[in-house]
This record gives sequence, C-alpha cells and structure tokens, in this order.
Amino acid sequence: MKNLFFYSLFFITTTLLGQDKKVWSLEACVQYAIQNNVSVKQADVAARLSQLDVDRAIYLTHPNVSFNTNVGGLFGRSVDPTTNQFVSSQLVNNNYNVNAGIQLYNWGSLKLNKEIATFNAKASLIDIERITNDVSLNIATFYLQVLSAKQQLKISSIQIDQTQSQLNFTRLRVNAGSLPELNAAELEAQLARDSASYISSNANYALALIQLKAAINLDMASDFEVETPPVESIKLEPLMSLEPESLYKFAVANQPLQRANELRLKSSLQSIQFAKTAFYPTISLYAGLNSRFANTSIRNDGLVYKGDVQTSFYTQTGTTKNYVFQPDYEFQSSKRNFFQMWEGWGNQLDQNFSQNFGIQIQVPILNNGSSRLGYERAKLNYRNSEFTNEQANITLKQNIYQAFQNASAALQRFNISKKSVDLAAVAYEFSKKRYEAGLGTTLDLLTNQNNYNRAQLDKLNNQFEYIFRMKILEFYKGQGIKL
Repeated sequence: MKNLFFYSLFFITTTLLGQDKKVWSLEACVQYAIQNNVSVKQADVAARLSQLDVDRAIYLTHPNVSFNTNVGGLFGRSVDPTTNQFVSSQLVNNNYNVNAGIQLYNWGSLKLNKEIATFNAKASLIDIERITNDVSLNIATFYLQVLSAKQQLKISSIQIDQTQSQLNFTRLRVNAGSLPELNAAELEAQLARDSASYISSNANYALALIQLKAAINLDMASDFEVETPPVESIKLEPLMSLEPESLYKFAVANQPLQRANELRLKSSLQSIQFAKTAFYPTISLYAGLNSRFANTSIRNDGLVYKGDVQTSFYTQTGTTKNYVFQPDYEFQSSKRNFFQMWEGWGNQLDQNFSQNFGIQIQVPILNNGSSRLGYERAKLNYRNSEFTNEQANITLKQNIYQAFQNASAALQRFNISKKSVDLAAVAYEFSKKRYEAGLGTTLDLLTNQNNYNRAQLDKLNNQFEYIFRMKILEFYKGQGIKL
C-alpha cells in the first residue's frame, strides 16, 4: 500500500509537470512583467504628462489669440453702445472682438520655464527605466526561487528512489532470512519521511510559481513553466572583477535613480532663477479688432409735412398785419418686431469697426510678498534636492558594498558546501556497501543518506544564493539581469 501511494503521488506530480505548458525564460518573464506591470504603466503616464508640460512651456512663447462675441438685450433706461447716448426703449446689441497678445520679455522666464519642464520630462523618462530595472531585479529573485525549488523537488525525488532501492534490496534479504524485519520497517519509515519531504518540496515549488506569476502579473489559472538552464552554465563575472569602489563610480554615473536625481537637481537650480524673474517688469505686445451693432425697438420713420401754421411774427402795411407762416412737421416712429430690430446689421458692423495695438509694461511693486516667498521656497527646494541626491548616493554605495560582501560570503559557503557534498557522498557510498555486505546497520545507512541529501540541498541553496548575489553585482555594473 505504501509503495502504491508513493507511485500514485509520483505519477500525478510528473503528469502535472509534464503537461504541455509554455516554457518561460527569464527574459520572457521580464518582458511580460514590464509590459503589464502597473508601476511601469504609471511611470509611462507620468512621463507623458511631463512632456505635456514641455509642450505647454513652448506654446507660452507663441502669441495668444482669442475671439469672443455676445448678443444681448437691454431694457429700460440704458446706454446705446454704438452712440453712448441714453435710450429708454428696448435695445438689441451685438459685439465682436479679436484680441492678440505676446510676452516680449520677462528676464528669461519663458526660457527658464521651458528648461525646467525639459529637465523634469527627461527625469520622468529615466524613472521608467528605474522602475523597469526594479521590476527586472524582482522578477529575477522569484525566478531563481522557482529554479531552486525545482531542483529541490528533483533531489527529493532522487532521495525517494534511493530509499526505495534500498528497501527492495532489504526486502529480498529479509524474505531470504538473512536480515531481520526491523531493517525493512526502518527503511519503510524512511520512505514515508522521504515521501512527505517530496510533498513539501512540491508544495514549495508550486508556491514559488504562484509568486512568480503574481510578480509578472500573469493569470494564476494559466499554464506556466520556467526554463531551467544548466546551473553550471550560468555565466558569472569573477568576483574580484566586481570591486565595490569601481562599481560605485560606474553606478553613480549610470544608475537611473542617480541620473534622474541629477536632472531634478538641475531643474531645482533653474527654478531659483525662474522665481527671481517675478521681481522684474514684464513687457508685452497687444493688438485687437472689434466692432459692434445696436438697435432700439423704436424705429424713426422721419418727418411728415402737416401744412403751414401761423407764427406770432408779422409785417404791417398800414393797418394790415401780414403774419408769417411756417411749415409744420411731425416726427413719426413705429415699433419694430425682433427681426426688424436687426435692420442695418452689416452697415453698423462696417461703420463701427475699430482696431487697437500697443505695448504693455507691468511692474511688480507689492504682491503680498508672494514673489519673495516663491524665491525662498525655490532655494529650499534646491537644497532638498541636493540632500536627496546625496542620500541616494550614500544608499547606493552602501548597497554595493553590502552586495559585494554578501556575494563573497555566498561564494565561501558554496565552496564549503561542495566539499561537504563530496565528503557526504563518500560516506554514504561506504555505508551503503557496508550495509549491503551485512557489516553496517540500517541506522548508519539512513544517517549517512540523510547527511548526503542535506548536503546536496545546502549546496543547491548556496549555489543559487551565490548566483543571485553575483547577478546583483553585475546589475550595478550595467549588465542588466540575465541568466
């Protein structure tokens, strides 16, 4: 029953691992993560927004032209906008204005604004590279964990095979009466422990795959298998060629974070000069075209002749008075409807057309201290950028030296574990031969077998840790993350 359980377990696991899955290399995982990582997408949006600020700074150097018009009505006593006379009837008015303006000079504020936006846009582009590198390093970490878990699963399978082989050999000798039943029972117990270890290794491998899927933002339900390059064929730089001080000098000039900080430092420096321009006059050029129309609801129909009327003036001939007559005219008007109120629209626009242009000088005198405060704030922001840059360089140097020490220690542990595996293999083979010859006990055999398997696992873990530590140093050298 125990053998049946083991073979069933082994068959199921092998079947799952052997399904037709897409095999992913480290480069494929990194590329997929970069294309689907939310942080990378956010950085891309931020870079696009920064580029819009550059475009806006460029457009500020171009003329500003606007057109506006309005149509409305006035009621009661109001001023006719075309004659500036008071009228007491309903009035319809219509205005058209085209205005243009351009800033001629403000002590380089437009140029400085463009330079500031350009520095920030370049820094935002480098932020994409920085986040991409962080994602790549994170993916490499999980990828190596998957490879390590996969190798541990393989070692657990080999351990089961070894125990099963010893159990088969012991069972034959027990059946022949040359060994007691206790020997077979001890090996069956070891086989059960090996099977439990295999189950645990399989669970760790599945968990490592899940973590890698999550890191690259891949659907958990998708089939997934990583490419397993021969560990011994992974190319590594010699440790002594990755001297930390040389790495730091290279990294401080080439790492994305340091490059972005340098650009933002330049942006902060230019911001100080930009803030100073608020203290000086601004010279602008303006021009405009405008016309207007207005009509009251009362239409003037003109004068109508009513006849002649006698005046009080006269000439006298003897006793006869000859009175003077004058013509009598009456002013007549009529009520316009809404459509009639628009009579003469084209003529009025033509007659009321006007133009203007000029130069405007704006001199700041008092603005509640906002210019002074803006200048002081810009200087403090520059100091803060200097501190940020300095702290980032200190952290970078510390990380490089720490990475070098970690790689050195990992190399030493790996070399020691290789010797441990060789010695444990000799001890295991010797105890195996003694057991098969009937000179050794089952306890000695299992002890040496467990020591050998544990040494193999230690060597594997130390080897992958050494690879990972070296890849970090190569990353600081600008070689990227690759196996």
